[in-house]
Amino acid sequence: MADYVVTAADVQQTASAQVIGATAGATITAGQAVYKDSTDSNKIKLADCTTDPAYECVGIALNGASDGQPIDYVVKDQGFTPGFTGAIGDIVILSTSGNLAPSTDLAAADYAVVVGVFTTTSTLNMQCNAYGRATTVKS
Repeated sequence: MADYVVTAADVQQTASAQVIGATAGATITAGQAVYKDSTDSNKIKLADCTTDPAYECVGIALNGASDGQPIDYVVKDQGFTPGFTGAIGDIVILSTSGNLAPSTDLAAADYAVVVGVFTTTSTLNMQCNAYGRATTVKS
């Protein structure tokens, strides 16, 4: 996948965003997609479109953290600034190791996880939605 390059300092939520605080279970950078690891005290770890249950993205990290440190992540935000740009209407999906990619990079074996849609060239209507393996959702 050709992942988006995130500028962590530019990742921002709006005042109306749904944000959750938790404990990191890995080293995470602002702008990376995360999931909740139910086998490790619900610690937040990097989401991954190739691994079950890591594809179950719960949001995007708002700050950097190491294992055991506090981390905030946005669950839903209609004006989320992801730290990278795209064209209005472009669909952003989960990639590997917490990264995000354009939907055109979805591979047949990947879990199809829509993270958001660009509403301007620098903001997303953001909410993680997992759909299962790409081969089961493509027509």
